[in-house]
Amino acid sequence: MTTESSGAAPVAVEERLFSLVLALLASEAGLTKNEILSTVQGYRQKYVFGGDNASLERQFERDKDDIRELGVPLETIEPLDEAGSNHHLRYRIPKGAYDLPADISFSSDEIALLNLAALAWREGSLSRESRHALLKLQSLGVDSIEPVLGYAPRIRTREAAFDPLTDALARRVLVRFAYLKPGDLSPRERTVAPLSVVQHEGRWHVRGIDQNVNEPRTFLLSRIIGPVTRTRISFESTDDQSAETALAQLDEIWQRNRAEVDVRANSDAETRLLKRRGSIRAADARLTLHFTDLHLLADELAGFGPEVFVVSPPELRDAVRKRLELTVATHLTPTPGRQTGRDEPHERKEQSNAEEPA
Repeated sequence: MTTESSGAAPVAVEERLFSLVLALLASEAGLTKNEILSTVQGYRQKYVFGGDNASLERQFERDKDDIRELGVPLETIEPLDEAGSNHHLRYRIPKGAYDLPADISFSSDEIALLNLAALAWREGSLSRESRHALLKLQSLGVDSIEPVLGYAPRIRTREAAFDPLTDALARRVLVRFAYLKPGDLSPRERTVAPLSVVQHEGRWHVRGIDQNVNEPRTFLLSRIIGPVTRTRISFESTDDQSAETALAQLDEIWQRNRAEVDVRANSDAETRLLKRRGSIRAADARLTLHFTDLHLLADELAGFGPEVFVVSPPELRDAVRKRLELTVATHLTPTPGRQTGRDEPHERKEQSNAEEPA
């Protein structure tokens, strides 16, 4: 017998693939082929309990290939106690594998379209058929790691300024925020007409017209201090290429700025720095790195400690040295009774190591 009446309307391919992805996202442990064919919309209508489902299995194999070609990370899990057996293979899609690579960026219009697509996904996951499939999976003893109904993919960002800036961008109103430039002791308030929010080298930027100078400026979101205040002052702009302009300017800065560093062989620094976009390794193992912001690169390199030695430019070397000296000064706790200027041997060694990479 089949799971549904033979007169059921055929299910579109897109709906079947969507339902399959949704079901595979629902379970951390994954689903067996029989669980998929007997519960997922588009398969269960044709599934025959205890009967011949060979054609349905072939359809599932084709659908797996289609999903993978779309870039969905579908995994196959083999039971440890049944190595080589295909009967109890489990399939799943880990949600963590949906994280975007750092070198992918979107314009404000693209972000809006992706959010609309996410809403469509959410509405689809809330449909009667999706609820029905989840109930059938639960009746088979399949537990989901979290409620999958209403789940929607999202573009995630850790920057608190992201949402208010994109909201102001959509409303075409001015914003105010405190911005701390490198080298300044305190932030300054900026009033900006936001034109685009872009991602470059894994960091978010807003490009807009700085009202204080009436000129376009690009601001790094991580340097915005405190909340972003959306005003009621509207503005008009005919600049429909702001995102492209901002990315082109940032990439030009990235291409122009280069640093040379020596790294310790087989170290964490070597592994991570070699994976940076545009990293070049010379015959003497010296690395050439591109960067858009000297201070951000100095923060990164200082985090590697003695595994990195900055060769050039001198201002980057000085910036790394200052960060390491500050780290040493912060962690050196004076011992009661010790005379000023008389360090213990192990503290002199720590100072020496801290200064080595700069």
